[in-house]
Amino acid sequence: MNRSILLLGLLLPFVSVAQDPSRKDQRSLSDRLYFGGGIGLSFGTVTAIQVDPLVGYKVDQDGKFSVGLGGSYWYYQDNRYTPPINFTGYGYRTFSRYRVFDQFFLHAEFLHLNVERYSVLEDRIKRIWVPHVLAGAGYVQSLGGRSSIYFQILFEVLQDPNSVYRNQGPIISGGVGIGF
Repeated sequence: MNRSILLLGLLLPFVSVAQDPSRKDQRSLSDRLYFGGGIGLSFGTVTAIQVDPLVGYKVDQDGKFSVGLGGSYWYYQDNRYTPPINFTGYGYRTFSRYRVFDQFFLHAEFLHLNVERYSVLEDRIKRIWVPHVLAGAGYVQSLGGRSSIYFQILFEVLQDPNSVYRNQGPIISGGVGIGF
């Protein structure tokens, strides 16, 4: 029940967006959309690759409140063990951002990852969908024109037993945006 309420709260901006009807929005679609995401790469004894593209939509005319969608792909291999530990995950995310100040924003997202987990009952590794709820804040800096770089600190608040972030401290990430 609590998960349903939390999910509804995160998705509500997509369903009901109230704007003042007396102010007609003159922005073009390209001014309302932004694109970006992050890439994580690490090679060596431990190889990790993460790709997280996203597209956002500025809901209000001031560009303070936005919602969006994104994808996520993870690959991880740790050669310190025999046999090596391998992990792949993929999924999607919905998110909301609110710019408190020009460079400071609040962020909340629902991340749904398909990951490999060992099933004791079936005595095999199988793929399952795992929900994650991430919340936190970030900083964005313009690079000139419509491009920017951002950093964010998020916390996994749902703590599903199969979460890739279970019992982990803050999640520090960043990326590049066009139009954010």
